[in-house]
Parts: sequence; structure tokens; C-alpha cells
Amino acid sequence: MTDNTRWKATVYVGGLGPQVTIANLHDAFIPFGEINNVSLPMNDTFPKRDRANGTDEDGIPSDRGATSHRGFAYVEYEDADDAKEAIDNMDKSDFFGRTIKVTTAKEPKAASEGLGSRTALWNQEAWIEQNAAAEAGQSPKLIHDGEGGPVADPMQGLEDLDVAGPRPE
Repeated sequence: MTDNTRWKATVYVGGLGPQVTIANLHDAFIPFGEINNVSLPMNDTFPKRDRANGTDEDGIPSDRGATSHRGFAYVEYEDADDAKEAIDNMDKSDFFGRTIKVTTAKEPKAASEGLGSRTALWNQEAWIEQNAAAEAGQSPKLIHDGEGGPVADPMQGLEDLDVAGPRPE
């Protein structure tokens, strides 16, 4: 299965309560088709805790339990039609006392692309392709004169506007 096909067959499930497990999600979404994988990302933003016995770094029992997740999951189906069926039936339904959101999962962006990357925008392939005309010596056609051609100087034609106020009649 290609990555593109895999993402079309994957649904995002948001708004999950802290008591939800992978087994709960599997049981809830299996009626819509054969499931390849259920992913429930774990939460790493809370203090370190012993995941085996549910205590925090000081040995005090944690109210979040031994495993806390981030409140969303991904369910990957064998077929994209099964994913569509799950979205149609499970979106805005009640799941463990919460209304969940079920949508098509978005393919993750590459870490080296976009505004959040560590690579400068002008060094990214997408930006270079978009601005290749400007690099080749051709001016981008953003400003046009009255005949549809590009204007070399954006200030051209503004010489008569030296005087402030309305134009004399």
C-alpha cells in the first residue's frame, strides 16, 4: 500500500477521554471494516512517571494513571471506503462520555518544508520552484502597465502626484 493510499484509509479520532485505550478504539471502529493499525500517541509533556505502576518521579501515585495519551488517535483501515464509512457513522458521536471528532487523517508535512521547518524558506524546494522565474532574470508579473506588460519601476507614472490634495480642475 502506498503512503498516499494509506493516508486515505486512515481516520483521525479527536476528543478522546483519558480512560480510552487502543482496545476500546479497535472495538468501536471494527464494525466499519478490517483495521490495519490503531495508534494512540502518548503524552510526553507531563512530569516523568513510572509507567509500570502509575507514579510520578517523586513516587506519588499519579492521577493520570500509568499511561496517558494526547487525546487523539489514528485508525488505519485496509480500504479507504471503510474509512469513509467510519467517518460517516462515528463523527460527533458519544464515546466514553465525550463527543468525538472523526475525520480523514492529513498526511504529515515533511519537517524540512513549510514555515515551521529549520530550513530557511528560500532554501526549500517548493519556494525555489515557485520563484524560479525571478531567479532566471524574468520579472514576476505582479505590476502591469495599462497595456498588460510588466512595469520595470513600480514608481513609474507617479511623477504628477508630487502635489498633495485634490487635482486642480
